[in-house]
Amino acid sequence: MSREKIIIIDFGSQYNQLIARRVRELGVFCEIVPPTAPIESINPFETRGIILSGGPASVYQKGAPICDPMLFSLGIPVLGICYGMQVMAKALGGNVEHTRWREYGRATFTITNHGPLFKDIPKNSISWMSHGDKVKRMPKGFARIALSGNTSIAAFANFEKRLYGVQFHPEVAHTEYGKIIIRNFVRNICGARADWSIRSFVKETVSDIRKIVGNNKVILGLSGGVDSSVAAVLIHKAIGRRLACIFVDNGLLRKNETRLVREVFQKHFKINLRVVDASKEFLGALRGVVDPEKKRKIIGRLFIKIFEREAARIGNVKFLAQGTLYPDLIESRSVFGGPSATIKTHHNVGGLPKKMHLVLIEPLKYLFKDDVRRVGKELRIPPEILGRHPFPGPGLAVRIIGDVTEERCDILREVDDRFIQILKKEGLYGKIWQAFAVLLPIKSVGIMGDKRTYENVVAIRAVTSIDGMTADWAKIPYNVVGKISNRIINEVTGVNRVVYDISSKPPSTIEWE
Repeated sequence: MSREKIIIIDFGSQYNQLIARRVRELGVFCEIVPPTAPIESINPFETRGIILSGGPASVYQKGAPICDPMLFSLGIPVLGICYGMQVMAKALGGNVEHTRWREYGRATFTITNHGPLFKDIPKNSISWMSHGDKVKRMPKGFARIALSGNTSIAAFANFEKRLYGVQFHPEVAHTEYGKIIIRNFVRNICGARADWSIRSFVKETVSDIRKIVGNNKVILGLSGGVDSSVAAVLIHKAIGRRLACIFVDNGLLRKNETRLVREVFQKHFKINLRVVDASKEFLGALRGVVDPEKKRKIIGRLFIKIFEREAARIGNVKFLAQGTLYPDLIESRSVFGGPSATIKTHHNVGGLPKKMHLVLIEPLKYLFKDDVRRVGKELRIPPEILGRHPFPGPGLAVRIIGDVTEERCDILREVDDRFIQILKKEGLYGKIWQAFAVLLPIKSVGIMGDKRTYENVVAIRAVTSIDGMTADWAKIPYNVVGKISNRIINEVTGVNRVVYDISSKPPSTIEWE
């Protein structure tokens, strides 16, 4: 279905997902594409505007990512952010050079020409800078519209061609009037209509699924997590019993997962659910594997093998559905082919074999986590499912550092269960983006019952975040941390020490592996 959209060209910025979120908050759909995307793929009848993201490279370096210069001749408004501004400047004949005084963090910028981009913004305000290069000479036809303490050209514009560049990052919360700047560009300069909403997404996606699937059957791996649950109910709404959900007990799941999934999806939604006990297969395949990327790929391939095996038993299955989200695609560079660094391979992206007998359906692949929860609410999925913290596709395998065994999984399951129980009891669970435990590959000396012990060490991790792309460690009260530690050590056999992870993302990731 044709819909107006904003295209975001990804030059590798850690903030490009935030740009997408800001655009969607305005009710306008957007897509993130690599700079290598052919110019012919940009439909001028659908694309109302283009945003060039920031990035870590320097435009004058050999091999630096660039876009087709024809992009600026399409008659479509363009906003370049940081590196994106420098790409625009260089492509159109300007000059970019390294600056002696770099700008990182909060900086005051002064508007010298308000124009449409800076409408309703005071002359002086705070912006978030992150650059070591600057535009030294503007392209012909451009005018300076803002400056900062260290940058004489903090923003420029070609008003006639509707081309704009800002050296700072309007998408981050630290830029005082960033949301207004993005709104001015998207709604006023581009003229994009606010015609995208969760309700319209559900309606259009259900219609699309019916057209794509036809009279065929679909299988979906249901884990009980938010993503696969929302995907399952959405597809079930479209094709009913022709969706067969396969719950694979891989031995790497949370405590009591099978019971919860049966109650919600079999009893409440009347979904066609098959439960497969494949714990021995997974644990056997993971025996002796300690590298996290190998774990993910082994699990991904084994999932596909099991799905195809189950599909053969069901008969007439053509499609495999997954709850892949937008960050999964963005963080797996091989999918986009763009300059963003590969952070980790997601089991539902990088773990798929090159030759697969089922056609993929990924109805959530352009949504962020909070979008998915809103879709789930629209579909009336119970809060105990929608409110759950994210759980990695490879499960406990990437929360057990080192060798994955049944014994170690059992220990971690019990630890994690106590941790979550206390957070819920203390009213903290809903205030935290993600909380979980990690089993470390070390043991420590302890004293229990006047006897020396030499047992496992576990780390507990809790973070606050908006979308999972950046995160800060949760400031859980000390007395609650003490309760968590006491319950774990007293009740879980095999653990005698608990540590708390106080790392933020970046530089750390949320998961340890």
